[in-house]
Formats: sequence, C-alpha cells, structure tokens
Amino acid sequence: MCGICGIYNIDKGHKVEESTLHRMADSIGHRGPDDRGFYTDENLGISNLRLSIIDLSQAGHQPMREESGRYWIVYNGEIYNYVELRQQLAGKGVQFFSNSDTEVILRLFMLEGPDAVKRLNGMFAFVIWDSQERKLFAARDRLGIKPFYYYKDAEQFVFGSEIKAILASGQVGRAVDPQGMADYLTFQFCLADKTLFNNVRKLEPGCWLELSAGGELNIQKYWNLDFTVDTDHTAEYFEYQLTRLLEDAVRIQLRADVPVGTHLSGGLDSSTVTCLAASLLDNPIHTFSGGFKESPRYDETAYARLAAEKAGSIHHEIFPTEHDFVELLPKLVYAMDEPAAGPGIFPQLMVSQLAKQNVKVVLGGQGGDEVFGGYTRYLVAYLEECIRGGIQGTQEDAKYVVSFDTILPNLTQLKGYEPMLRYFWSDGLFDSQAARYYRLVDRGMEMKSLLSGDLAAPTNGYSTFEAFSDIFNSGGSKSYINKMTRFDLLTMLPALLHVEDRTSMMVSLESRVPLLDHRIVELAASMPPAIKFEGGRSKHIFRKVVGQLLPQAIVERTDKMGFPVPLSEWYQREPVRGFVRDTLLSERARQRGWFNLDQVAPLLDSERAFGRSVWGLLCLELWAQAYLDN
Repeated sequence: MCGICGIYNIDKGHKVEESTLHRMADSIGHRGPDDRGFYTDENLGISNLRLSIIDLSQAGHQPMREESGRYWIVYNGEIYNYVELRQQLAGKGVQFFSNSDTEVILRLFMLEGPDAVKRLNGMFAFVIWDSQERKLFAARDRLGIKPFYYYKDAEQFVFGSEIKAILASGQVGRAVDPQGMADYLTFQFCLADKTLFNNVRKLEPGCWLELSAGGELNIQKYWNLDFTVDTDHTAEYFEYQLTRLLEDAVRIQLRADVPVGTHLSGGLDSSTVTCLAASLLDNPIHTFSGGFKESPRYDETAYARLAAEKAGSIHHEIFPTEHDFVELLPKLVYAMDEPAAGPGIFPQLMVSQLAKQNVKVVLGGQGGDEVFGGYTRYLVAYLEECIRGGIQGTQEDAKYVVSFDTILPNLTQLKGYEPMLRYFWSDGLFDSQAARYYRLVDRGMEMKSLLSGDLAAPTNGYSTFEAFSDIFNSGGSKSYINKMTRFDLLTMLPALLHVEDRTSMMVSLESRVPLLDHRIVELAASMPPAIKFEGGRSKHIFRKVVGQLLPQAIVERTDKMGFPVPLSEWYQREPVRGFVRDTLLSERARQRGWFNLDQVAPLLDSERAFGRSVWGLLCLELWAQAYLDN
C-alpha cells in the first residue's frame, strides 16, 4: 500500500521540478511512511511513498524500473495473485530481481500491454511510464478500492492518490465543480468521474488511461460487471462456488510480510471474514471493534465478542467519545479531500488507530451489502414492486423477480422502518423503478431547505435525476434487485471505499476487502434474484453459505447497526454543541452564504436520531474552510 503522484508536461521542453514532486509527496506522506522515491525524465516526474507490506527490502523500492530503463512504475495497492502470476511468468523465462508484487505488474505489462490489467486480482492504482514512446499508462482496480485522481489541460497532466497532492502541485485551482456539488447535495458523493473540484477527475473503477506524447488522452473500460442471469445452474451450484471463492479470497488476501488482523463489527460480513481468516492461520488473529457507551443502540460490541470468541482471536475494543469527535473531525475532513458521506467515518478512524497499534494490515467485510443485497431499502423497493406487479398484472419473469407471496414472511425485517416507509409511499406510488429508487437514495431532501446562495441555485440545466437514471437504466438488466445493486456497486460502493481508504491510510494502515474479490462479485451478479434474494431476505444465499461458520446469533441478526454515532445526543451538550455552533455560525460561514443560518441554530435542538442534516452542513463547512479558504 502506498501513495503515488506525478506530473507530465505536454511540452517536452517544460521540465518537471523535483521540488514540486517533493511538495506533492509531502501532502500525502501518511500513505507511505516507510520509504519514498522520485524519478524525473525531462517533462515527466513521478513519486511513490511506500507502506512496505510485501518484500520489505530495498528491492521493492519505487519508482521501480526494469533493467533496460525503458519502463518505470509507481504503484499503490496489493496484487493478491502475484505469486501465481510470478510463477507463470518465470515459466516463460522472465527473470525477477525482487519478491514484490510491483515487479510482477511491471513484467506482465511489458509482455501483454494494457491487457495485463485483466490478469490482476487485487486492489490497485498504478502508473507505468514508457520513456521510449514517451507514453504514460495508468489503471485502477475493478471496484475502485484504490483511488486515482487527475487533472488535465492543454499543457499538463497531474495525478495523485489524493486530490490534495494535485492541489499541492500549485498548478491547479480550487474552484467548486457545480455539478459535483449538486451530486453531493443529493447523494453525499459525486457520480461518474466528477469530484467537488472543478476539472479534477477520478479515473473510474475498472478503467485504464493512456496519455500519448502529444497529449491525447485515451480512457478505456476494461471490466464491466455482467448481470446476465445464469439459469443453467442450481442453487446448490451457486452455494458451492460461493463457499469456495470466499475461502480462496480470504486465503490469498492474508498474504503479507507483516502482521495481519481484521476489523470486526459483529455483523455478518466482518464476522465471516474474521472466522475464515482465523481458520486459515496457525496463530490467533487480532480483531478490532468499536462502539459507543451512550446507549445499546450505538453499541454492537457484544456481537463482535461472540465472533471473536468463535474465531479464538485476540480481541481489542475502543469506545470513542465526544471529545475525540471534536478533536478529530476537522483532520478527518481534510484527509477525505471531499465532504464525508456519513458519521461512521469517525469511529472507523478510531478503530483504524487501534488496529495500527497492533498490526499493519487489516481485512474487513466492506462490500457485502452491495454484492448480496443487504440493505433494507432493497426490501422496501421490492415490496412496492411486488404490490404494483400484483395489481397491474405485470409481474416479471420468475428468474428476475422475488414474488409477493415469498416476500411476505420476511416483512418483519421492516420493523422500526415505519418512518422510512411513510416517506417513501407519501408520493409517486408505483412510479418508474428509476424514480422510486432515486427517492430511496436521495439523502438531500432534509438539507435542501437549509441551503441558500450558490448551493440553492439551479445548476445550468444539470439534473441529478437524469444523471442517476443514465446509470440506473444502463447495463440491460431486467431485474429490479440487480438494477439497484448494480447502481450501488458503481456509485455508492466507491464512495464507501473512499472512506475505507482514507481512514486507514490516514494512520498508515493497509485495509483489504476480501468480499470484493472480483470473482465473488461476478458470481453474485450472475445469480437469479430468486436465489440471491429469496423471499426478500437480505443476503439470503450468503447467510446460508456461512451459517455453520458463525455464531447463530450473528447469522440471525436483524438489527445490524452500521456503526451509528450518537450525534443527536452530543448536539445537546458540550463540547460538540459549541463546536458545531462555532463552525456553522462562524463569520466565515456567514460570508460564504451557503446556509440559511437562522434555521441552523434551532436544528441542533430538533435533529432526529440518525438525521443527516447537521452532519451534512458541518462537513461541507469544514471542507470549505480546509480547501477553499486555506
């Protein structure tokens, strides 16, 4: 795991100053405290900051070159099948001078060019420089686990693992992208390749880019998730394949030359990863959990202890306080580059700090909800779809749909979600699938009345709903559950992985996500909805496969919390109340004119439990102070 950054000036006579590279590298030094390296070649400059995980020797130093000096690489991530790829390349006579996965990527690229990316199983963002052709190649992993940002104009191409590295170049302004802001205010993340910074883009997951010597930028999609339903195999077949792939994904992701542990929330996903990892290791694994002491509804450490006992792990816990929140949130917002999606990032950082004291790598359960249909909103959406289909006689083909009679016994999962159902069914009943799901994922309804100035103004004809619909309706899937999970995998998951990356790298910790092994994701995408989401039961097939591995209390849980933070309670007392007021009612906030400040102060007393309004405003203002004012 590392950080990378660099500049490619289109004019060959415009040399890259190494001092600029040092400034960029310094801004993301937390990503790689073990080693750093720089390479300049006239109008090209690249840098790597290394967190040493595989081959800790200097042989793994980056930028790395092959012996002729033509190809150079800087790389962030881990290739989990590097052992097998190395063996295959050695069988073809390829010689290696290190034991690192970095060299495996470089050698494979020299043989296969861009197609080499398709052979990699892992999380990665890397750049390869061809000094002979004066071409720059970059690629990002299939699911977007590792970040890659870039800025391009007619004169230069600037890239980095974090946006702050691009800004540190001194070549890029800090203006807000109005379309990116519109996305954020609706979803709390940006769609497609947008960011909140004007002209700073993300290389989207599953894509590579090539920049020619003449400055022509070519971006290609090398991986598309295919949701074509496989009707040729039985449920038993899918269960067998999933069992096999889960174990293999955890096995290869345990590869490291440093200590490895797991994040353990007590939920189904992290408990599965923990128990599988423990079964594959000779020594007890370290596990890390967190909770809040305010109320049982903010604390699921009891479930985490059950899983830890089952795994025989060395278990560690941390209980963040409101004082930690006030101290860390401004630093965390800066680390994120963009306003954060949800309050769970705060305890997630605290657990990462705890883990870093004991290990250098952690495995977690991120992605299970998106891959296997774990969110309650899927059941809410499908319930309405089943009612509509029953009334209108338009129930879809059985291979694409979960029927009303099968969903009925599982509606108890919706207990406690009555306010959500009341809102969802208050308008647009039986509207199009896209319109209904947009309503479920629109997180900006509560905030929009609090906005003023530029934030409340129309965005020159840009429609977040139309942008959403383009993604939601693409892919050709006939299944509603597949359309929903596909949208989430393409958009919400990268936003969550952004959090995973920043909260771990902020403390120089590598975080791995075995449930997002692309083989597992592809298998789940091919499953008939009636198997994957049988009866509307969240993660049905996943629960069935891991049922014997975990404590039954965890398998049968219906109260998964998702790391809730007691913000509504903290808003009522110091130091959080004063911190929020000082931030949102500050002179800088008044001058910025983004918020209806006369409504903000009363909101502190009326914010509902788990509400997002104050949180959203707070993160926006802290982000603006860090990146626009500074």
